[in-house]
Amino acid sequence: MRLKLYLLLGIVFASLAKTGLAERINQEGRILGPALVVTNSVLFNSAQADAITSAMQIFPVSNAWNEIVSHRPLLVNSDAMIAQIGLDLATNRQTLRAFFEMNFVLIPDSQPLVPISFLLYADESDPSPYPIPSNMPIEGWPTQTPGLSLSKWQQDTNNTGGDRHAIVVQPGNGDIWEMWQAKLTNNAWQASNGAQFNLNTNGLRMLGWTSGDAAGLCMFPALPRYDECERGMVEHACRIVVARTRKEYIYPASHYASTTPATATNVPAMGQRLRLKSSFVIPTNWAKEETAVLLALKKYGALVADNGGFFSISVTPDDRWPANAFSHISSIAITNFEVVQSTGATEGPRSPGAPAAYAGPDQTVLAGTMTLSGFVAYSSTPPVIQWKLYTGPAAVNFGNFPQTNSTATFSVPGTYTLMLSADDSVHAVAYDAVDITVVSPIVLSVARAGTNVNLSWTGGSPPYVVESAPALPGNPWIPISTNNGQSVLVPVSAGSKFFRIRE
Repeated sequence: MRLKLYLLLGIVFASLAKTGLAERINQEGRILGPALVVTNSVLFNSAQADAITSAMQIFPVSNAWNEIVSHRPLLVNSDAMIAQIGLDLATNRQTLRAFFEMNFVLIPDSQPLVPISFLLYADESDPSPYPIPSNMPIEGWPTQTPGLSLSKWQQDTNNTGGDRHAIVVQPGNGDIWEMWQAKLTNNAWQASNGAQFNLNTNGLRMLGWTSGDAAGLCMFPALPRYDECERGMVEHACRIVVARTRKEYIYPASHYASTTPATATNVPAMGQRLRLKSSFVIPTNWAKEETAVLLALKKYGALVADNGGFFSISVTPDDRWPANAFSHISSIAITNFEVVQSTGATEGPRSPGAPAAYAGPDQTVLAGTMTLSGFVAYSSTPPVIQWKLYTGPAAVNFGNFPQTNSTATFSVPGTYTLMLSADDSVHAVAYDAVDITVVSPIVLSVARAGTNVNLSWTGGSPPYVVESAPALPGNPWIPISTNNGQSVLVPVSAGSKFFRIRE
């Protein structure tokens, strides 16, 4: 009896089409992952809230809060407006301040509605009832309300007064409810005003209507949160308060609160966008939290949202902030800011002709060099195209990363996420990502052992399927075993037999 043995390279080399929806990627180019389902009311200062908000697309990427303005030209009278902002403040208030103010609560879609009375601006309020949970926080709690429980602060038992903003966010339905001078009195809620916004649209308040901010803006998307500061980048514009505004609002504001005539154009309007100058050098020894905010002020800027006694932005009153998280911000002079030309409702990222990027199908490939299958569509200005490694076990060498069909060379097995972007400097950057799973080839060895054959191999990843065929081409290949190891003993009989290993 003579037995002929043949070995084959057992290599899985498949191109797998993407399934489901494309990756959710926000304006910063961060992959959001699947949206999390909220099943109970979750306070802002918790790890659970961090996970939920980290996976949220807070307003569309084309929204004014998410608009990248680092390349926007300056307003002609930028210097004069910045000077006026300084003149309207006391001499000891000529720097930026970060105040621990607005907080929020996340609620499920099933949150029961409760009545709320609006005492001052009922005619500019979205009607009651609101989905207010029992743990709705009020502005300043907990870090600015020492010794007071949430319940006592809701009721304002010390008659502290103040703006008392409250924000309720319903990620599932995509709704936000914002109130100011909110108070629980005799187990019933009241506020001066209530405003509802939808996270999934660029819709504004009715023109002429106020909100929790005098500019009629939504406050929630403007707040630097704990989760994003810990990541190192605030991914949106901030709300900024100045001492005086003129009787005018510009997109995306809907309301003004001023006696200064609109003709006083060196006084900012509600909705005016300021930007931290690119020339401002952020010291490397500053806290990562304040650095994250300052990077956002350079990239996304800040929208004038209200009048007040300081040049200030709001951060959440989170009791997890380190003691020095924002301690250097008050050293930044107003003169380090500039005013940019704003875009309107159908301009900039909201104008027609936004580019689109497609990174190609997910693939499993052998280590080595492959050609990527990206595609970018545009209708006006040719965008700047770029491939980059988003995550992976090792570096990737791109042959020509500004080309959609660049080559990519992988030397280490594992799963790599590559991101393709298209930036025309007008619209939101278009992103798409592709997963490339790199495998090493399976090399099979055969050793005769009496009436058995010992098959052993290296490479690949389990589970492995061992198959045999009496002749080539294998028709059919017959499965022998499936296992997680890299060897198997197979009984054989007379004749020729071929073996292969596949994943």
